[in-house]
Amino acid sequence: MSVPDYMQCAEDHQTLLVVVQPVGIVPEESFFRIYKRISAVSQVNVRDSQRVLYIRYRHHYPPENNEWGDFQTHRKVVGLITITECSSAKEWPQTFEKFHLQKEMYGSTLYDSRLFVFGLQGEIAEQPRTDVAFYPSYDECETVEKRIEDFIESLFIVLESKRLDRATDKSGDKIPLLCVPFEKKDFVGLDTDSRHYKKRCQGRMRKHVGDLCLQAGMLQDSLVHYHMAVELLRSVNDFLWLGAALEGLCSASVIYHYPGGTGGKVGSRRAQGGSLSAEAGNRHRPGAQEVLIDPGALTSNGINADTSAEIGRAKNCLSPEDIIEKYKEAISYYGKYKNAGVIELEACVKAVRVLAMQKRSMEASEFLQNAVYINLRQLSEEEKIQRYSILSELYERIGFHRKSAFFKRIAAMQCAAPSIPEPGWRACYKLLLETLPGYSLSLDPQDFSKGTHRGWAAVQMRLLHELVYASRRMGNPALCVRHLSFLLQTMLDFLSDQEKKDVTQSLESYTAKCPGTMEVITLPDGLKLPPVPFTKLPIVKSVKLLNLPTSLRPHKMKSLLGQNVSTKSPFIYSPIIAHSRGEERNKKIDFQWVQGDVCEVQLMVYNPMPFELRVENMGLLTTGVEFESLPAALSLPAESGLYPVTLVGVPQTTGQITVNGYHTSVFGVFSDCLLDNLPGVKTNGCTVEVIPALPRLQISTSLPRSAHTLQPSSGDEISTNVSVQLYNGETQQLIIKLENIGTEPLEKLEVTAKTVNTKEKLYGDFLSWNLEDTLCQFPLKPGKIATFVVNIKVKLDFSCQENLLQDLSDDGISVSGLPLSSPFRQVVKPRVETKPLNPQESSKVGDFSHVKVLAKLLKPLCFMA
Repeated sequence: MSVPDYMQCAEDHQTLLVVVQPVGIVPEESFFRIYKRISAVSQVNVRDSQRVLYIRYRHHYPPENNEWGDFQTHRKVVGLITITECSSAKEWPQTFEKFHLQKEMYGSTLYDSRLFVFGLQGEIAEQPRTDVAFYPSYDECETVEKRIEDFIESLFIVLESKRLDRATDKSGDKIPLLCVPFEKKDFVGLDTDSRHYKKRCQGRMRKHVGDLCLQAGMLQDSLVHYHMAVELLRSVNDFLWLGAALEGLCSASVIYHYPGGTGGKVGSRRAQGGSLSAEAGNRHRPGAQEVLIDPGALTSNGINADTSAEIGRAKNCLSPEDIIEKYKEAISYYGKYKNAGVIELEACVKAVRVLAMQKRSMEASEFLQNAVYINLRQLSEEEKIQRYSILSELYERIGFHRKSAFFKRIAAMQCAAPSIPEPGWRACYKLLLETLPGYSLSLDPQDFSKGTHRGWAAVQMRLLHELVYASRRMGNPALCVRHLSFLLQTMLDFLSDQEKKDVTQSLESYTAKCPGTMEVITLPDGLKLPPVPFTKLPIVKSVKLLNLPTSLRPHKMKSLLGQNVSTKSPFIYSPIIAHSRGEERNKKIDFQWVQGDVCEVQLMVYNPMPFELRVENMGLLTTGVEFESLPAALSLPAESGLYPVTLVGVPQTTGQITVNGYHTSVFGVFSDCLLDNLPGVKTNGCTVEVIPALPRLQISTSLPRSAHTLQPSSGDEISTNVSVQLYNGETQQLIIKLENIGTEPLEKLEVTAKTVNTKEKLYGDFLSWNLEDTLCQFPLKPGKIATFVVNIKVKLDFSCQENLLQDLSDDGISVSGLPLSSPFRQVVKPRVETKPLNPQESSKVGDFSHVKVLAKLLKPLCFMA
């Protein structure tokens, strides 16, 4: 036997093998549609009996394996079902002839066969036949399942007759010698009358009858026969068949202990009926002994009443621990025969499945290790793939995940072996994906940002490179980009400088054909590959939202003319409140942004690559309001260290805006990097209020600017200085030009003056103005200019103090204006009441839009505004 069945399990020993094959040209879809319905009838209750028959269907079975049917009867093809299409009566003879040719392939072992014909109607289809069933089409075949049940009953009749026929053989000289194919030449010329030969024949036949009893649903009888066969075969050192008898004993015991099966299939097998029903609730203690039962005690019905009572008392069923010991013994006997490699391999697989049920992983791994080194004939590439895949599956069942991934990766590489004319790169890629969990590798980059790295990075990088190569050979550049991006993002800390250069060069060559995106890639089997944002290219260490420039900041409404009323609330200490406020400060910001103005966010970044990193299309990701991000491009030197980067944008609407992250384009891969996914990033808060757009006022004067600042401006003030020299009694006009450079109209203007007198030496009023003509131009539309005139008249009293002239040599007079700037933020609201403005009312001030004039006595009389 040359082709192993890696799906074998212990309970398969009680099944009847039925092959379902097409005859002639049958569409594959139609064939498997009928095959699925046929294979659903896998368990049939025998009429007038508590026995159950189990059927194992195969649509392909090597004829050479059928030659081992005497050695283990579950390997024998006992039933053949063929499916064919026949559209006319002329084709029928040829179709029926093909059916007979198909039967000849398994003719020596077949119990019965059936032919299902689809498409033929008329006189031929109306003739009653037991071996042929006619159906008009694949949709009109309601009786398929019933036909299969009848077919299985016919198989049982033949099986039962063979069992009874073999069980009645009592004389050793009448028992034929059962052989496996490679033994036949070894027994030529042997003395058939020797006692040794007769015991060999008896032992092999007893084992064979045990197989038939197990298939016929007589579990207890099979145990008796297997025990007898073991004793007979052990006495003549017939090791190959002794191993088969021990394996049969193990299989019958497994079926008893594990009625749900060991193959890991969905659903459970029905519990056995028959002779063990009285002991269904009992499980035998460890150390059950093999019992030798006189062959003469068997009758044509199986076992007589006296022997049945003895069987009830004897513990013929092996304990779970003994099952494994007998498997080891059987496998050791198989190992003595070079031609029994397939039998040995399948026995190892069955033992592993039993050990997996018993949760004995270490012992199971020993069986699997033995299976790896079993030398079979030269296997085809497809058989190698199947072998490694099953080994991987079995290692997975016993919890050896990394070992499972190792063999599955070997199977994947075998799919693309050089000896294969058309390598199966899709199958290779699929198997490589299945190995990822075994190597603690996930294709979700979020799994690598939560903590320390898990698994062997060198092996993981090798596997990712193999995924990239398989993707390229599949002709899918998008997959190549996604896997290379994942490799660069998650394994950056483990790549050498040269490897970083090689990976980025490969990535750029792929993105030239297919740029990397943030879209989820869905594979044909439904697996979804999440996007891979480059949060490490560059690495961001802090994010800070910046206030607007001083000239653009909005200021809270306050009165220049009214009294200074404190709006501060009383301070009440509470540790709970303090804690909550601290948390709030981490999220909210105490300044505001303005609709339509350019806003800035500063990032501190550094380049971890050993070469210059070019970042293109870098901008902000926001939510809450409509926001126009103005992308930037930057070039970071190799291993640059912390480097400030300012990203800007313009809010288009009002409300609460939250900066969620930033987007980049690096090496042709577009990334959306969210701050929540950046570990260790420091931020002063990410949410800020955007208020409606406000007017912007630019002020210019007719006097020259002064290079000296006489009084520092506060944080909320914007000031400029102009200067003029005057003599006592002299008058000069200061023309102030107001230009609305914003997009909102300026509705209100208030002017006030303040005299700065640090030494209390100034007397009289120096400034006067009239705003009536100016206010006629309000509201001032965007782009319009309004002017007003401030009269400066110097009137000093030198008789105040005797040292005044000396002091005048050190002082002068200046007017410092607030705001005389360009540009200047104006927050305007309609006035509720109108107040008269005249030159004498120098203290009239509005809430926001105003000009403050400061005066100081100087010598020479120098006026600075």
